[in-house]
Amino acid sequence: MGHRVALLPGDGIGPEVADAARAVIDATGVAIEWVEGAAGRPAIEREGDPLPESVFAAIRETGTALKGPVTTPIGGGFQSVNVRLRKALDLYASVRPVRTMPGVPTRHERVDLVIVRENTEGLYAGLEHEVVPGVIETLKIFTEKACLRIAEYAFTLARRDGRRKVTAAHKASIMKMTDGLFLDCCRAVAARHPDVGYEEIAVDTLCMELVLDPTRFDVVLLENLYGDIVSDLCAGLVGGLGVVPGANVGAHAAVFEAVHGSAPDIAGKNLANPLALILSGALMLRHLGEHAAATRVVDATTAVLAAGRIRTRDLGGSAGTTDVRDAIVAALRGATA
Repeated sequence: MGHRVALLPGDGIGPEVADAARAVIDATGVAIEWVEGAAGRPAIEREGDPLPESVFAAIRETGTALKGPVTTPIGGGFQSVNVRLRKALDLYASVRPVRTMPGVPTRHERVDLVIVRENTEGLYAGLEHEVVPGVIETLKIFTEKACLRIAEYAFTLARRDGRRKVTAAHKASIMKMTDGLFLDCCRAVAARHPDVGYEEIAVDTLCMELVLDPTRFDVVLLENLYGDIVSDLCAGLVGGLGVVPGANVGAHAAVFEAVHGSAPDIAGKNLANPLALILSGALMLRHLGEHAAATRVVDATTAVLAAGRIRTRDLGGSAGTTDVRDAIVAALRGATA
């Protein structure tokens, strides 16, 4: 039985990496009907809105989307497409698996952790207003409901994937009420999962410990802004945003995306690294219940990287986007021949 998936190529390098990811996923043989929609600049040009209602309708109808990067203006302009998607679809859990890949040189070996980030509240929700001219206030709002459900998600993920420990990061020494509520909820959920280890760590100490020895962490649970920062730090430990997949998951929909930017300076030049979106496609396949196909995508990607012949510029090579796409598709087809 096939699946219907919304495909949002995005802008900048988005269409190129989305084409590569789609080709790899199709090469697995899983039957997917792609429902393509426009987001970002193409949607502005077509409908005057970077995230038109037709996109929301497609994701709600299919329940699943694969999304390329979308440019977000700095300072002014329209609100982040990613933030709008998370809020409108209540995609409360950001999931970022981070692991070392063969053939990608890094300072640490055997890194294998998952960042679980609350996606809807806190400072990153962008609730700002001007109090008086020259004075801006940002609201950091936490609710018990959101803290409990993201903690439950993290512990459920840990049990499902056979992971040993959840580490909750905080700054409750200073933000005693908001981060204190977050910790109270984490502790309550941890008590319901005695088979999964639990620890707490200040977010600044976490950053230091990750740089010193990331292998000691397994599932790291963070509120919204901390999670955004720490997840990018962790990507740097394994080769950068070009090799790290991402997912935004809610009760009724899930959006899988590359977490890097839209890189408009190299758009259309066949230079972009498509691995992050390809690996996000593997996460999507697993979400759809296509576990064998997801494993094959990861294995094919790993094999291409381990061979060392096909790498994009950000990984020290000279291959183009289509070269990487074709190599992974060939590896997939060779494995099934």
